[in-house]
Amino acid sequence: MRIFLDANILFSAAMSNGAIRLLIVRLLEKRHELRISAFVKEEAERNLRAKAPASLQYFEELKDLVSLVPCGGGFKPLPVIASYLPIKDQPVLQAAIHGQCDILLTGDKMHFGKLYGQELCTRQNLNIAFK
Repeated sequence: MRIFLDANILFSAAMSNGAIRLLIVRLLEKRHELRISAFVKEEAERNLRAKAPASLQYFEELKDLVSLVPCGGGFKPLPVIASYLPIKDQPVLQAAIHGQCDILLTGDKMHFGKLYGQELCTRQNLNIAFK
């Protein structure tokens, strides 16, 4: 299964040896493919530098365990994305769709909660999961 990780998941996994880090380890043990985008990587890294710089070492190790979804410029939101998500969150969902992910794992219930359990792409199902 291909699972797209949002920045808050990367941040949580890097910051503490808690439930999210354990979830990432278990997903990798089960041979799920974890994917991120450059946008997500940069957001997580920026937040770690500002709030938990000691966690950057684990973040560097974590980046080696995930695949980067290539998303070129020219992001054009799909109508369903534009109607539900703030502009800053639209590239996350777009990258998950572009990367043909089965699940988007996010802790952002405020913005993604309305999309929980929705089928967002005709060529595959994309489910929204929350930590």
